[in-house]
Amino acid sequence: MTRRARDRAVVTGGAGFVGTNLTSRLVEEGMEVVVLDNLSRPGVEHNLEWLLETHGDRIVVEESDIRNAGALQRALAGASAVFHLAAQVAVTTSLDDPLADFRTNVQGTVRLLEEIRRLDDAPFLLFTSTNKVYGSLPDLELELAGDRWEPVDDAIRKHGLSEERPLDFCTPYGCSKGAADQYVLDYAKSYGVSSVVFRMSCIYGPHQHGTEDQGWVAHFAIRALEREPITLYGDGAQVRDILFVDDLVDAMLLARGHQRDVAGRAFNMGGGADNSVSLHEVLEQIADLDGRQPETTFAEERAGDQRYYVADTSRFRKATGWRPRVSAQDGVERLYRWLAWRRTPVRARLRAVARSR
Repeated sequence: MTRRARDRAVVTGGAGFVGTNLTSRLVEEGMEVVVLDNLSRPGVEHNLEWLLETHGDRIVVEESDIRNAGALQRALAGASAVFHLAAQVAVTTSLDDPLADFRTNVQGTVRLLEEIRRLDDAPFLLFTSTNKVYGSLPDLELELAGDRWEPVDDAIRKHGLSEERPLDFCTPYGCSKGAADQYVLDYAKSYGVSSVVFRMSCIYGPHQHGTEDQGWVAHFAIRALEREPITLYGDGAQVRDILFVDDLVDAMLLARGHQRDVAGRAFNMGGGADNSVSLHEVLEQIADLDGRQPETTFAEERAGDQRYYVADTSRFRKATGWRPRVSAQDGVERLYRWLAWRRTPVRARLRAVARSR
């Protein structure tokens, strides 16, 4: 039998927040995982250290840029599945350096697709796109209901936005992720690559080192824990359907298991209407957990921001049976507790573990 025994996966950006959670789950399922990551994002070296300490030689590290053909060829050897998470992920960074954003998100994705296409037994590919491919949604009629924006249309309010929504790229980040999104779908049509696209909402959970530009739920919790002020861009009534990372990983593994049903298709992936929250509501929960109200300031809305985005995930549910299991309330608390634990001195952690035994 060849080396490929359906037991090897590649996770590009595997030391990132989502990549770390996905890699850990894949190893727990008995797979060897190649983590391909250039370790450029602050904090990811801690994630990689945790993966290696936890899983040892079941993790193979390929420290490289996604555009490195040699690194891709080594990583892909014998792989049955590829989860392409490596990306430039911030709108603000894309506005500062659109060429770097293009090189990572478009050239990197096409390079990966080409390396997959040349294989005789090509692996399954899942690409993580973004809700930003739908633009800022300027035509979506909204009304202010308390501390949150809500659609006037009852069907959208109940179910969220479906994949039938026209694409409307804006900002260099939206353009680069949108272009990569379309390349992945076209390689399924033109070359028969078994690929699927997740257009993701706001994902959150352990191992997330959130910043002001990306990972806002974790960023809010981190700033609260560090007693630092939080800037709200816009009025704070923006609504998102947050999805706990464990539920996202469930969806990714279901996509791999149902690849015949999902290949060549794009799916909106988020917490859905049941897990929709406003920025104000998340801040209130963090204040309750932290025991104090975070200091907040306001600034103008940023380019490409959406006042409302909630994913209609019914297409993926029909294909795979997936539903999110972690509520927004429970998930935010779990993330806050993890971040607080991370900031506890090591000796105090050890004492807490000893007391629990």
